[in-house]
Amino acid sequence: MKTVYTCFCTDIIHEGHLNILNEAKKYGRVVVGILSDEAMVRFNRFPTISLQDRVSLVENTGLADEIIIQETIMYDGIFEKIKPDYVIHGDNWLDGPEKLIRENVVGLLEKNGGELIEVGYTVNPNVKKADDRIKEKLAMPEYRRKRLRQLLTMRPIVKALEVHSGLTGLIAEKTIVESNGELDQFDAMWISSLCDSTAKGKPDIELVDMSSRIRTIDDVMDVTTKPIILDGDTGGLVEHFVYNVRTLERMGVSAVIIEDKTGLKKNSLFGTEVEQTQDSIENFCEKISAGKEALRTDEFMIIARIESLILEKGMDDALNRAFNYVKAGADGIMIHSRKKSPDEIVEFCKLFREKDKATPIVVVPTSFNAITEEELAEAGANIVIYANQLTRSAFPAMQKTAETILKNHRAKEADESLMPFKDIIRLIEEI
Repeated sequence: MKTVYTCFCTDIIHEGHLNILNEAKKYGRVVVGILSDEAMVRFNRFPTISLQDRVSLVENTGLADEIIIQETIMYDGIFEKIKPDYVIHGDNWLDGPEKLIRENVVGLLEKNGGELIEVGYTVNPNVKKADDRIKEKLAMPEYRRKRLRQLLTMRPIVKALEVHSGLTGLIAEKTIVESNGELDQFDAMWISSLCDSTAKGKPDIELVDMSSRIRTIDDVMDVTTKPIILDGDTGGLVEHFVYNVRTLERMGVSAVIIEDKTGLKKNSLFGTEVEQTQDSIENFCEKISAGKEALRTDEFMIIARIESLILEKGMDDALNRAFNYVKAGADGIMIHSRKKSPDEIVEFCKLFREKDKATPIVVVPTSFNAITEEELAEAGANIVIYANQLTRSAFPAMQKTAETILKNHRAKEADESLMPFKDIIRLIEEI
């Protein structure tokens, strides 16, 4: 009997999936692959139910003769394992990022023999409603909040991109690219006080209060599903911090990062060029402990950001603070540097890992931007934050457009650098 293979990466079985399974039955013995959690988060989205529950969904259809786990996005391993005579898939992979997967399958069929069967993608109100329910579930606070912790167990390094509005949130949510024969995307979003303030035309001195920051979080949460890491500056007064972390936890934010400085905030990248005061270890540990005590779940993360290297206080001070902050309850350590070489960051990570193998390390390669994610992961880092690149790329583009219109007294000359408006409309889905 011929072997027919199809792969599902869904948390729900609707009539579109049943159409594929029923069509597959016409050609032979049906083997269904269930995409693993790690593979799903690499290119598609986060699963809302367990792998075993996804297996049970397919089992309950009674249409699969065998179910296996597909560990990678591409099908090479599957062809080695079962050598399918047919691969069946919906025709929704003819365009977009999934086109790369289709090309992989076509190449494997040409090499190994076999036929590709493509079924028309099922489009109707019931299917749309089912898909919308999954997106709504992914956006719910109780699912979103714990996702950063889950990602830390799945990904060699979690990639977070700065966002400061609903539109930039959609860019972080939906951007998928081909990378080394695989598909890749960002795992999380970083809401920076610098970029949030800049978007509002305000200086980055904690002038934009938490109420305004929360409105930005709401705008992003309304249209996205990925976990959010918030830049909490110094955290403010301990008495205020405990209320703020509880609010963020309730909203579904995954983590807040607070820095061990006091007084009027100055951006860290100025280093010793401006007056900056580092908090005492005792005071900052008290703030961390109070925040942890205020939380109602074990899912929300309080991450301590260490400014010792920024302020040129040395590696020993940075490490001493790191171990004390973890002892006080910090769920992660962010180590910051403004040097163009990553050497001191790599050194910190390796020295920290000699004593602490588990606590997540967060790095922000703004100055030392030549180092790769793979190299950071090898050094011991767990989260990399691209903290301001969207803001910094948008400003010169918008300024150039404004200058072009002024010089030419019309908009035609600016068109070549503009995104077609229909592409923006496609990015923003209607309910």
